[in-house]
Amino acid sequence: MTKYFDTLETRSTDQRIAEQSAALLEQLARANSAKDSCLDVTGISTLDDLVKLPVLRKSELVKWQSQNPPFGGMAVSNVAHIFQSPGPIYEPGGVSHDWWRIGRFLHALGIGQGDIVQNCFGYHLTPAGSIFENGARAVGATVLPAGTGQTELQVRAAKDVGTTGYAGTPDYLKVILDKADEMGVSLGITKAAVGGGALFPSLRQEYADRGILCLQNYATADLGNVAYESQAQEGMIVDEGVIVEIVIPGTGTPVEPGEVGEVIVTSLNPDYPLIRFATGDLSAVMAGQSPCGRTNMRIKGWMGRADQTTKIKGMFVRPEQVADLVASHDAIARARVIATRADEKDVLTVQIESSAGDASAFENAVQSTLKMKGAIEVVGLGELPRDGLVIEDQRSYD
Repeated sequence: MTKYFDTLETRSTDQRIAEQSAALLEQLARANSAKDSCLDVTGISTLDDLVKLPVLRKSELVKWQSQNPPFGGMAVSNVAHIFQSPGPIYEPGGVSHDWWRIGRFLHALGIGQGDIVQNCFGYHLTPAGSIFENGARAVGATVLPAGTGQTELQVRAAKDVGTTGYAGTPDYLKVILDKADEMGVSLGITKAAVGGGALFPSLRQEYADRGILCLQNYATADLGNVAYESQAQEGMIVDEGVIVEIVIPGTGTPVEPGEVGEVIVTSLNPDYPLIRFATGDLSAVMAGQSPCGRTNMRIKGWMGRADQTTKIKGMFVRPEQVADLVASHDAIARARVIATRADEKDVLTVQIESSAGDASAFENAVQSTLKMKGAIEVVGLGELPRDGLVIEDQRSYD
């Protein structure tokens, strides 16, 4: 019988909606309590109302923080650490129980009391090392704070202390294992929690062949755990401490169920109220419930980047502009910009999904929103791919 981290994991849909709606209202109140807050929460009472709020992008966070360091004047509390990520963006970190909610993921993997976790995430400036250490403490595991590099020393330490679990990027565990083979050292690692990079099926199988269960999670420095794999290994289960939306890239508009879109996350962490934070990642909702018995929504994992900004004819075209194009004309249901090359020149093609068949009707809208002319192709309703791409660069750079 599966032992769950807590009762939140098996809530009914109605219970989860009711409790998360209440938590959301509390979080909005915290966010709005910041001195410089301009968040209008009028009319927000349920999870469905989230779409009325603006999306917060990292570029805005960088701007806020540059004007009001280190956290942009947001309602941040209980700060034990300050971390820096590229941008630069500064993130608060706490030390209370499961502050980043990684313990839930480690528990699903089977890590707990009696395990010694070799934490090979970095501890300098970026929070990944601290994130996984905090999670290991939450499940009662002992941590070897190994960080990155010095592989021979990593092998010796793993052998000497009896490491049973690994935390780090997917590839680096293979580096350690290969070095151990080279040194003639047998290691006791049987569980691996990986993130920060793609876990390819062939690599997962190689670990399985060595007797290592390897699962991945999806987390960010700002939000902590967003979703994680269980031993069922069917998609990623959304964490109980966040609300996830999948939207059309460049907008805050939800996609249809199952379609690929940008991952937007609202954190329920009371110490750092991020509301509708754009991760810039693409994913899609999976239908049904995980066979492991956890009842929250599942996503398909990382499926690319939503920031598809592309330079065409010397000018940047951004997803937000494609969204503006759709909004500019009542007859446009969806649009897709395609960049190609012909005669050593960039070619812009705009595919427009519409019931109207006359491409000339959209020329002014295309030129005014994209700031350049291009070929226009009108396709029927429902004919554009639902793959999350609104800008497709087909040019070869080889």
